[in-house]
Amino acid sequence: MAAEPLTTEGAEASPAHSDHSEPFTLRIRRYDPESGDAPYWVEHTIELEPHRSVLEGILQAKGRFDGSIGIRCSCKAAICGSCGVRINGQPGLACHTHLDKAKRTSKDGVIEIEPMGNMPVIKDLIVDMDAVHWKKVQRVTPWLINKEPIPEREYIVDRESMVDVTQTMACIQCGACVSDCLAMEVDPLFIGPAALAKSYRFVGDPRDAQQYERLKDLAEDPHGIYDCTHCFKCIEACPKGVAPMNQIMRLRRRAGTDYHIVDRNNGERHEAAFVQLIKNYGLLWEAELLPRSYGGPSWFGKFHPAAGQELLSSLPVITKSVLRRKVTPMGALKPHKIPAEDLKQVKEIYETVEGRDQRLEFNLYISGTDENNDGPVSERVEATGDANAEDNA
Repeated sequence: MAAEPLTTEGAEASPAHSDHSEPFTLRIRRYDPESGDAPYWVEHTIELEPHRSVLEGILQAKGRFDGSIGIRCSCKAAICGSCGVRINGQPGLACHTHLDKAKRTSKDGVIEIEPMGNMPVIKDLIVDMDAVHWKKVQRVTPWLINKEPIPEREYIVDRESMVDVTQTMACIQCGACVSDCLAMEVDPLFIGPAALAKSYRFVGDPRDAQQYERLKDLAEDPHGIYDCTHCFKCIEACPKGVAPMNQIMRLRRRAGTDYHIVDRNNGERHEAAFVQLIKNYGLLWEAELLPRSYGGPSWFGKFHPAAGQELLSSLPVITKSVLRRKVTPMGALKPHKIPAEDLKQVKEIYETVEGRDQRLEFNLYISGTDENNDGPVSERVEATGDANAEDNA
């Protein structure tokens, strides 16, 4: 990507500003695929009150200096999700980011604005949402499939169930989570955080008639729920507190624990082996993870034909790791050790979680903190509300 030319234009123009206006310099990434030219950066200095949004700054630059700057926007109130961009390298809504905050988080005092990632650029700051984001949302059947027979009046749904799916319903489809998804960078076919969060909206709805079929489909898809790598980037990126990764983990728990779906991708067994190794040793024993994922949850798993075949195909990677000293023969043969007292505390965590009669799901819309997430669901629902209203406004 070309970073030049870098220009400053329109110094003679007279901005409309109040007595509290301050100068802010925007560095905007420009790119027009139809021109055949490489991307480049331009700088414009605008004047606005510090509490004004980055979107207002872009629009002022567009009005004063260059009307050809491409930016998509509509409500300007963090509702429509159309002005998603990357500001100083982080995805977010341009209308929901104040200029003073953006300047504080910049590297050199210049607010850097570029289009969202993982989606093709149409022009400047406008990306093709249809090509990636909406295509993936359509993949998960984003509508309710009614149970039969349909009642004469209406479905009666308990309040806890509806609150449970409220977090995913808060999504405004801005694509910020898609922009920063590291799994999607590696595997562009990954269904992605936004679409999978949308899927939980229906899997968690007791009115839906095909919860098992949805989970089976997403578990069997090699680019489905087990393709997520737990990087937390989508949680950081989401401007509405939807926490897409948490919704993906819920889909996994529903698929593995509730419906006992053993997928052909080995995702459910891999997760079970991972959890069991941590429980036994306090730390992950990497050398045992693969054979136990394929051969079963014991040391003898490596002798299972499926595990043997997988180990054989992994020999080039294992050999390279040994040569580069990332893995040692003794490290592969013996598990990592932690102090006995620490291991005891790890096991106590497992006993506490596994000893619960009911699985507790952390939901920002039910309780604001982990500490508040104890007690009956009904009490947690009553305790909710707008604990995160400011962040989610």
